[in-house]
Amino acid sequence: MRADDASTSKSASTRVSDFCACWPPGPLEREVRSSISETGTTTLFVTRIDSAEVMAAILLDIDGVLHVSGEPISGAADAVRRLRANGHRLRFVTNTTTRSKEKLAEELQAHGIEADESEIQTAAGAAVRALSGKRVLALTMHALVHDLEGIELVGEGADAVLLGGADETPETNLVFSYMNLARAFSELELGAELYCLHRNRWWQTKRGPMLDSGAFVAGLEYAAQTEATVLGKPSAAYFAAACEALDADPSMTWMVGDDLESDVVGAQGLGMRAVLVRTGKFRPDDVERSRARPDGIVSSLAHLPEWLEEHL
Repeated sequence: MRADDASTSKSASTRVSDFCACWPPGPLEREVRSSISETGTTTLFVTRIDSAEVMAAILLDIDGVLHVSGEPISGAADAVRRLRANGHRLRFVTNTTTRSKEKLAEELQAHGIEADESEIQTAAGAAVRALSGKRVLALTMHALVHDLEGIELVGEGADAVLLGGADETPETNLVFSYMNLARAFSELELGAELYCLHRNRWWQTKRGPMLDSGAFVAGLEYAAQTEATVLGKPSAAYFAAACEALDADPSMTWMVGDDLESDVVGAQGLGMRAVLVRTGKFRPDDVERSRARPDGIVSSLAHLPEWLEEHL
């Protein structure tokens, strides 16, 4: 498999190609760049966006941008170091709901990525802010319970039902068993409100795409005739909290992710700009079909520092 096909494969998505592009490809200044590779000469038409603005902050997704199934993406650690050296303020924002924030920090550090636990923002933290004072029936992985401190977790008589995400272990079968989903449905019928840490349809693993808990959220919405409140990405409140943590105006903040819906659409909805990476769950067909247009596309996080130098 060629490197430039890796990010569109149904298997691993950690290898990258040397490709950068910028949206929108409209009546803006365009320059022609040629490069010579083993397969010949490639000509790229790159749209330049002239701007005097200086970036204030960068939000980095974790899964699909820094690693896939725990396997680090080539060049990601060095890119983080370069971004910091260039004076950019960073915050790691993730919908991951299978590991605690402490564990996420340890994993990133083990990959050589400079990341303090205080710099990581999770959907669980958003849940604590939103559901404080409520009795909550939570269908989440056990590893996440520590990050939900401040919420009263109950088995019945709930004010709210909270769904987390799936993972690659058999624990998913237990958390989202029929009996647990039926219990959640009963609580909704008795008046509880439905919340979810995210409603992702799938996520990328080294084995390929895997069904995520968005399917269970949709099932409960259908059965209980209700609508879930999303606490993680792409909710505006989640992105606003990230900007506030960096004391940054959304218009001066960039989101970098692999998910067109959760990362790009969510960030742009708050007035941020967004760069899509061609790793993780990136699919070219999704970009072609979508009305959403990222402000830039790079082959991987490794190419982001150079891209920013050219386009800011």
